[in-house]
Amino acid sequence: MRKPFIVISALLLVCLLVLGSFWPSIHWALLFVIPVIALGAYDIFQPRHSVQRNFPVIGHFRWMLEKLRVPIHQYFIESETGGVPLNRMFRSVVYQRAKGESDTIPLGTKVDVYRIGYEWMDHSLAALPDHSINPDLRVKIGGPQCDKPYSASLLNISAMSFGALSSRAIQALNSGAAIGGFSHNTGEGSISPYHQQPGGDLVWQVGTGYFGCRTADGQFCPDSFTKNAQLAQVKMIEIKLSQGAKPGHGGILPASKNSAEIAAIRMLEPHIQVNSPATHSQFSTPIELLEFVQELRVLSGGKPVGFKLCVGRRSEFVAICKAMIETGIQPDFISVDGGEGGTGAAPLEYANSVGMPLREAVAFVVDCLVGFDLKNDIRVIASGKILTGYHMIKNMALGADLCNSARGMMLALGCIQSLECNKNSCPTGIATQNPSLVKGLDVMDKKQRVANFHHQTMKSVAELFSAAGISEAAQLNRSHIHRRISTTETARYDQIFPQLEPGCLLNTPYPDSFEFELDQSSAGSFNQQI
Repeated sequence: MRKPFIVISALLLVCLLVLGSFWPSIHWALLFVIPVIALGAYDIFQPRHSVQRNFPVIGHFRWMLEKLRVPIHQYFIESETGGVPLNRMFRSVVYQRAKGESDTIPLGTKVDVYRIGYEWMDHSLAALPDHSINPDLRVKIGGPQCDKPYSASLLNISAMSFGALSSRAIQALNSGAAIGGFSHNTGEGSISPYHQQPGGDLVWQVGTGYFGCRTADGQFCPDSFTKNAQLAQVKMIEIKLSQGAKPGHGGILPASKNSAEIAAIRMLEPHIQVNSPATHSQFSTPIELLEFVQELRVLSGGKPVGFKLCVGRRSEFVAICKAMIETGIQPDFISVDGGEGGTGAAPLEYANSVGMPLREAVAFVVDCLVGFDLKNDIRVIASGKILTGYHMIKNMALGADLCNSARGMMLALGCIQSLECNKNSCPTGIATQNPSLVKGLDVMDKKQRVANFHHQTMKSVAELFSAAGISEAAQLNRSHIHRRISTTETARYDQIFPQLEPGCLLNTPYPDSFEFELDQSSAGSFNQQI
């Protein structure tokens, strides 16, 4: 194509110049032709893109089509149930509930109920009357070592930092939390004015970078921590050990999002990419982790303190449970993030192939706590693609006490899944720091949508409780959920995830399913090997 392009360009120029001598108005065509020829000449001599070298000018159409691929697929090709990471069926129900529109569907399910992996909930012939359960379902978080327990909604906003999200997105989320009476996790980016101004309840997440409570060299600072932790708006403290989308990797704040304002809140230098460490510098063993939990509990004035993790090596969580027994220190809650968790920027290998998926992780964490006779005082929070009431029911049946949602809340804000989160070009003004895009998000409208989504989702949970003949989450158990495991076989969750007897991991003989992890774990090390 290079030689034909050169020949055609030369002939076109000659023709225009000759014809221009007879019809001068044709010279205007040169304003279009010359830039195209110049672009083609650049394409031929540039070294980076072979397609453009071989196909001058028209090679650029490849990039145009590549840019349009995601929206074309989403709007014209994607089926109701086939979209990823969140399919259209679930995106639609979030939008409908957020806008206060009808969320019913016509003519039955679009889901293949005979595919392997299909799951459903048992209903009861002794179902409770409709609307007999108050949708404001709550659970107390705070064990005997906590002086200021928190009454939490069963659904809350999962961790998303100011920096990853825009100022208006944070304002709308926290305003929605204030309207609906649920909590808003700050993410590891610390507490910003946009978290504080609306007045919604906050869970302050302390990550490996200790943003908002760090010294100049990045170590934990007790004084700055105390100042933030004792704010009346901060109801709980969460230590982030790892997150589902990139466990063991650490967070990433691109330089384009690290404005002077964000840097000041995080106690950083502005306009540089910030990579959070993969591990904490304040502790390196299970015992030291729990001592840090106790330190933060004291510094916060007795508020609930817990930690968040994506489960990796099972023996390491067993080691934490052993450390709880040895030290007598317990967290008030544990947030379990599934390996399918979302983030604005993660390496493909981590997002696809690292970390235990949520259902297996929740069942494992709950079983460990039950086996060590610790579950009564520790609440388990499930996080990972929580979009509907049924998603909550499944995780609570496995033993979770409550749930967090990030992507559901983003959809309620107006996220259209454009997959621009890591480029600072989010068209809805949610996952960007570009002022011209941020201003498109109207806080007054979106805060009500967030509150609506929460209320309607909690209403669906209450209705599912009624259908199952139960009045509270504590009555849910693994026998309520079934899964198709082959074309001809189904199994209940209690058959797939057999429950342990309380205290069975404290003394021999241990259950076979935990014997390996108990042998490999030690309260004094995360890396114990036998």
